[in-house]
Amino acid sequence: MALPFTTGWRTERERRRRAEAMVAALRREPDGAEVVWLADAACDGDQDHARWELRYARAAMGLLVAQRDALDDRTAAEIAAAMIRIFESDPRIAEDRRELAARQFNERLSGYRDALALRSGPITPADAMGRCLLAFASDGARTAGAPLAYAIELLQRYADDAAEALRRTYGEAKLPEDVKPSVLSKT
Repeated sequence: MALPFTTGWRTERERRRRAEAMVAALRREPDGAEVVWLADAACDGDQDHARWELRYARAAMGLLVAQRDALDDRTAAEIAAAMIRIFESDPRIAEDRRELAARQFNERLSGYRDALALRSGPITPADAMGRCLLAFASDGARTAGAPLAYAIELLQRYADDAAEALRRTYGEAKLPEDVKPSVLSKT
């Protein structure tokens, strides 16, 4: 028989384990071809800068997908907390640069969130997000044409990967086939 306090502790430990598993999926290194593409398209050949922008983009897409798709309202907050713990101990970030890296990530997350929220005007949310990636990579980046199309495709791939990792880590909503999701929200 489990004691009441151990049940809560186990539940919280499991939630933390899942958040850390999700963050591990989001920390996958960008593909070398993606790094070369962004370095050439927007970073004046700087592959290190391109790699960091792609890392930030993947993590931001993961948080945005968790906010949108998670089965539990706490999930995105738990993933964000796990991300903060990673920034505090990431061996790829010099100790004196960790606060800067966290601030840069938050700026990117805010930019992508704002782009995703666009609902009117001549630019679609996908276009705005692609432009964000190119702009963060370089203030003088060209944000139209072939680089923009690939940026949009790349961010969509990151979002799709994050959605799959979220389903794998946290599970998928199971609804009866004869009940519409909109009906459940009214009950």
